[in-house]
Amino acid sequence: MDSAEPHRAGFIALGGRTNVGKSTLLNRMVGHKVAIVTPRPQTTRRRIVGIRREPDAELILIDMPGLHQAHKPINQRMIAIARQCLGEGEVMVAIVEAGERLHAGDCEFLRELLDSPTFAHRPVIVAINKIDLMPKTALLPLVQECHLLIPRAEIVPISALSGDNIDELVRTIKPMLPASPPLMAEDQYTDQTERMIAEEIVREKIFLEMRQEIPFSTAVKVEEFTEDAARKLVRIAATVVVERESHKGMLIGAGGQKLKAIGRAARLELEDLLGSHIFLGLNVKIDKDWTHDPRKLAEFGL
Repeated sequence: MDSAEPHRAGFIALGGRTNVGKSTLLNRMVGHKVAIVTPRPQTTRRRIVGIRREPDAELILIDMPGLHQAHKPINQRMIAIARQCLGEGEVMVAIVEAGERLHAGDCEFLRELLDSPTFAHRPVIVAINKIDLMPKTALLPLVQECHLLIPRAEIVPISALSGDNIDELVRTIKPMLPASPPLMAEDQYTDQTERMIAEEIVREKIFLEMRQEIPFSTAVKVEEFTEDAARKLVRIAATVVVERESHKGMLIGAGGQKLKAIGRAARLELEDLLGSHIFLGLNVKIDKDWTHDPRKLAEFGL
């Protein structure tokens, strides 16, 4: 690092419509699994921070729910969280999806940024994600379309999944950050506690295992998290909350097999992430219409 160059640090908002790859990008840039990822839209429900360190910079990356049509209170709360997170970014990375043309939802998001007084004087990067799914020679019209919508933005094509061009994205972000010493603890790579990570991993496995609407009306709360350092064992008791009796039956499955599969998948991943043996107990509880109750939404971090 050139000693004449100051160290830089700051907050980068990763924004975009739902299911465009924000959480995959966060995990790729941090180098750890910080946010859960599923093929289903509206997986991310709350603000998640991940930290990437370079010799000359600290990038504090903010993942958030994707913008989408919000009819239910839970969706409206997710949108409110996303807009609040957008305001925290000293740099905005707007993530759009590669294709022949910009997706309508991507256009809508870019126009919202353009009209926002928050970003009138803040640097903006448009990251065109999922370039691994199309020939790079076909990207030029999309790049031009992005330039027309936000002329002052830097355009960086990337693949969060493969890691293609992520280093270029980091190089583009760094000079946009304010000169500052590191802002976070040296050994910290996320603001998520281990309890929160456990809740999210269980919820991810529910999304991946269930094929109905159940995941969208499901919440997970860790009731007990105790560590036995001598035995390298962590005991976790978690409650899975659903809205209807029929959902509870489907989530448990015949002979409890569905819930056992969810628990097994979550346990294996948590053992890998936490570096300990995990005893994971899951209980399913009905809390009718919790997605419409502001107090319950707040209880589950929304």
